[in-house]
Amino acid sequence: MQQLIESPLSPITQQLMDIYNTLYQHFGPQHWWPGETPFEITVGAILTQNTAWRNVEKAILNLKRAGLLAPEALYRLPLPYLATLIRPAGFFNLKAKRLKNFLEFLFKEYEGDLDRMFKEDTNTLREKLLKVRGIGPETADSILLYAGGKPTFVVDAYTRRILSRHNLISEEADYEEIRSFFMDHLPEDAGLFNEYHALLVALGKTYCRPKPLCEKCVLKDLF
Repeated sequence: MQQLIESPLSPITQQLMDIYNTLYQHFGPQHWWPGETPFEITVGAILTQNTAWRNVEKAILNLKRAGLLAPEALYRLPLPYLATLIRPAGFFNLKAKRLKNFLEFLFKEYEGDLDRMFKEDTNTLREKLLKVRGIGPETADSILLYAGGKPTFVVDAYTRRILSRHNLISEEADYEEIRSFFMDHLPEDAGLFNEYHALLVALGKTYCRPKPLCEKCVLKDLF
């Protein structure tokens, strides 16, 4: 992934690229998403709902130590035992069911083959994932982008906060509106979408907090 991206002529695109380049120069590459395999990243995307990543890491480590971090193994694993292993991630009974729902989908649609799943057209696969109980837009896009390398933009609370505070979106904008704002004005590039979202998270954690540090913010000269 190149450090800087030339700004196209569209005013909105240029503004988004200026933001990206400023964040990249300040924070550097973020190396998202942590995970050794696409399946580990997929599991992490489901487990990270409503919890801190450090808790997800503990749950994934439990699965690894038990030798169960593979589609076939988790598919055949009894639900109560799965819930026990992922307990550190919080809401473990609910998340165990969500993992099982995804695995049922994976085996029903793609015979348990994640590579085969990711060969599906991006929009088609996204629609299918959104029909899996417990997988919402953010989780679906995280799976597609970070595990599948597919060009879709992930929207989270940091993204919403940053864009609304800079009047790039309305406070009432929903997930799909915010996602489209990026998808419609940026090149369709999975590497760019990956890095951009990760940089927005870094900005949100460092400066654009619930109580913002606007005077120190790296973007203050752009607005």
